[in-house]
Amino acid sequence: MGSKRSGMTGKIFFKLIGAVVCLLIVALAAVDFLATQVVEGTYQETLERELTDKGFMLALGLQRGLNLKEAATVHAFAGKTRGRLTLIARDGSVRSESDADSGHMENHSSRPEVQAALAGRVGSARRKSTTIGVDFLYVAVPVDDGALRIAVPLSEIQGQVNIIRRRMLVSTAIAFLPAILLALWFARAIARRLGSIIDYAAQLARGNFHARLERTGTDELGLLERKLNETGEKLEAMFQELEREHAELEKVERVRKDFVINVSHELRTPLASIQGYTETLLDGAMDDPHHNTRFLQIIRQNAERLANLTADLLTLSRVELKQQKFSFASYNVERLLENTVDSMTPLAVKKNITLTLEHAGGPSEAFCDAEAVNQVVTNLVDNALKYTAEGGAITVGARLLSGLKTIEVFVRDSGIGIPPDELPRLFERFYRVDKARSRELGGTGLGLSIVKHLVRAQGGDVRVESLLGQGSTFIFTLPVEDMGMSEDSDIRTQLTVS
Repeated sequence: MGSKRSGMTGKIFFKLIGAVVCLLIVALAAVDFLATQVVEGTYQETLERELTDKGFMLALGLQRGLNLKEAATVHAFAGKTRGRLTLIARDGSVRSESDADSGHMENHSSRPEVQAALAGRVGSARRKSTTIGVDFLYVAVPVDDGALRIAVPLSEIQGQVNIIRRRMLVSTAIAFLPAILLALWFARAIARRLGSIIDYAAQLARGNFHARLERTGTDELGLLERKLNETGEKLEAMFQELEREHAELEKVERVRKDFVINVSHELRTPLASIQGYTETLLDGAMDDPHHNTRFLQIIRQNAERLANLTADLLTLSRVELKQQKFSFASYNVERLLENTVDSMTPLAVKKNITLTLEHAGGPSEAFCDAEAVNQVVTNLVDNALKYTAEGGAITVGARLLSGLKTIEVFVRDSGIGIPPDELPRLFERFYRVDKARSRELGGTGLGLSIVKHLVRAQGGDVRVESLLGQGSTFIFTLPVEDMGMSEDSDIRTQLTVS
């Protein structure tokens, strides 16, 4: 990973340096072009002024008797002016010339600089000489009876311009050295940051959402780094949420499969019994007075078991699927328990079991649904009656938990108790501690699951305390004040495998 990152950083570094060098070359070329134009124009203007001044000085000399018609004199002054001297008459004929035989030269009246000088102005022009065949800069000034022209070869001008140009290029290149060093430093720093950003993006693409960029700046790259870190955090949160949802879906799928298997099994047993005894009766047992009544009683018991199972399934389904309607209000819990105990007392008397209500001796107001509380207590008392032997006792009561704003309701029996390893699964659907005894007693295996969901739908919780052979105590809680629970049961987030 480190070698890949360093290789990527090196590539970015060389690309940045290449871009900087290209920019510097373009800038140097632009400086060279513009500077050449400026220098050449300025040098020519300066030279034209110098030649004009020299021309006027020679014109002043002519007025004071200087004779430029002699070849020696013309050559001498041409050397001092470092140019070519030409004296032209008003008719355009050449009177004297420093670099050629004036007698063989053509008339100069058509030359633009000569025309300007003959008109009394300073004239200048650049062209190739027809006499010598060399490019010249011509400057002509008016004199008595004609014009005086000084010419300098353009090659000399270009040579001077080239010297200045080289000096400027060298100076500019030297001035660029600090910029190049600074560019190297910036390119290296930016290359490292871009390399780390690209490496981090690659880690995100590979699914490593835990990775983070260690250092972030305050510039634009720093903003990009912070945004990438935020993206990584959001992706990590989304991935964890997806994992949780996937786990929940797997959990729900397991629950669904277990539920289907359990329901199928629970339905198959009474249906098989009903079918078997019905066929036995149809095959002739109907006429047997010793067996037909017993067979019909067995059929009725299994039909009642099916009816109870169907009713419990419908109740559990309504609660879990947000179809159970609640009417929350403040109720005296002890009075609700008294009504339930009164309704369950005949069943207790029939089994010779003492069912009593333990008075709290204090306030027992709870914010709950009266019918749901009655069903919870009824299921718990019914469960206690099934597992408590004759002569046993069941106690129902409620008490206010100090400082918690919670009412605690309990159903305590002197039954057979529950093994410790069975307690965690006691509230699961269709889970029975003693399956044979439960089916014998007509239990559906859904009562405690219904208890748990009804209690949670009212904002409470349920637990069990038990010692094997010493009885069990089922305890559930109810809020004293309104907890904002919906009138429609919405406990989807609380669903478990039970």
